[in-house]
Amino acid sequence: MWEEIFLLCSLCLLSASLFFKSISHIGASKIRFKLFFFIFYFSCSLLASVIWPLFLLRPKSTYNAKFGAAILKHVTKLYDLKWELRRGEILAEERGAIVVSNHQSSLDALGLFNIWESAKKLTVVVKKELLYAMPFGLAAYLAGLIFIDRKNTKHAYDQLKITTDVMMKEKTKIWLFPEGTRNKDCTSFLPFKKGAFHMAIAAQVPVIPVVFSPYYFINNEHGTFNKGHIVIQCLDPIPTKGLTLDDVEKLTNQVREKMLAVYKDLHKEVTANLPSDYPHTKMD
Repeated sequence: MWEEIFLLCSLCLLSASLFFKSISHIGASKIRFKLFFFIFYFSCSLLASVIWPLFLLRPKSTYNAKFGAAILKHVTKLYDLKWELRRGEILAEERGAIVVSNHQSSLDALGLFNIWESAKKLTVVVKKELLYAMPFGLAAYLAGLIFIDRKNTKHAYDQLKITTDVMMKEKTKIWLFPEGTRNKDCTSFLPFKKGAFHMAIAAQVPVIPVVFSPYYFINNEHGTFNKGHIVIQCLDPIPTKGLTLDDVEKLTNQVREKMLAVYKDLHKEVTANLPSDYPHTKMD
């Protein structure tokens, strides 16, 4: 059984790779850009359709998510992307925690797949709409990801309350994107929503900030999608013991400032050796 599953996964990746190479000669254009993203979605969907039946053996377990990420991370090989995790030992520590990171692109998911094993017991809060993106949505549901309706604040709050209880009992880390949506401005962050920090204080668990360096290698305006190096930097956990809900706003601002400072440093690092005419957004 396992041999057939991995053979099918390999064939999926091979098919996507051949398609990828067949269009790689096309000039930098929006068509090529969109094709590259299509390949990403297509490959992940194919692999998800293969692995989701296995998740039925222990539905909604974090072990499903870890196993699925170990398969899906190989999509990276189609794009010549290097994901570098720094201070991964912070994520590896077994404890309940709230992990927050910046949100730049759907490629963030690919970065998560590549570091999931380091985080061990981990789940992610995602928008409800992803559930209907079959078969990936079904696989994500069975892998224990948390779907919230951003338009229904009360339902989202109730769902996160249940999730917080599970986090405490099972020492699971919950990953959230406090910007709330993908940020296309690579010179700064969007304002942070307070839900993640409300959860952390209510549960008295630390907040672990994680910063993804800018995706300088993709540019929708210029239609570019090149090879790239992404640094995923873990920051020191910020304790919440003793804090009350009156401290939510202060904690939110504190975390955002720390993350933005690191993001700016990473921006300089990953773009330092690029040609002067490379089409990426400059940071002041």
